[in-house]
Amino acid sequence: MPNYVLVSFKGCPWVQRVAIVLREKRIDFEFRHIEADNRPDWFRPISPHNKVPVLRIDDQVSLFESGAISEYLDEVAAPRLHPEDPIARAVNRAWIEYLPGFVDITSAHAYVATEAEFETAAAKVSTAFEKLEQALERQHAAAGENGPYFNGRRYALADTAYAPFLQRHLFLERIQPIRRIDQFPRVKAWAHALAERPTTHSFPPAEYEAMYRDMVKRRKAWISQFAGGAEKAAE
Repeated sequence: MPNYVLVSFKGCPWVQRVAIVLREKRIDFEFRHIEADNRPDWFRPISPHNKVPVLRIDDQVSLFESGAISEYLDEVAAPRLHPEDPIARAVNRAWIEYLPGFVDITSAHAYVATEAEFETAAAKVSTAFEKLEQALERQHAAAGENGPYFNGRRYALADTAYAPFLQRHLFLERIQPIRRIDQFPRVKAWAHALAERPTTHSFPPAEYEAMYRDMVKRRKAWISQFAGGAEKAAE
């Protein structure tokens, strides 16, 4: 097995996406955390876009972009997470492609400066969840089973992609709830199933939630006033 080093900003959900795949496949790897505001000189040559994650292989090859790294790992190591059927695999990939848009919509309320902007952004969250609710309904009907994961009972690469961001949305709901996810029972059940799966976690859940709350506080957004700290995450 190659030697894998995952270069990371400590709380980055895109890195977490790759780490989940590595853990699902029981691949040994090492984290190498760097600071987003103080990227070392050696980082730029291995990261063309100056972003994390970067997966170093035997200290010789660097793979970048979380989706590309995840696909690589799914090709070279068992168990296969993508569906075997080519059409089902294409459908899963299509919903993974939706992820950046989903993230933008479902997290925008965490970045705005005023309560009015917060309410406007929160109102748009339902559109993203409705799309996923319909997708889950179709996927579960095709599988003949109602979850808990994207394709039913079988955990897949699509689950590894959405897990960090659904987890963060649950964190946001505990900071300042907007309760949009409550309108979509399949999405809500999926989010909680992913949050409860051990491979989702690069850090103990309460510790990671406290880290996330600290990030929200440092943003100085409207929601930051409700973020509290580690003691809030443990409640």
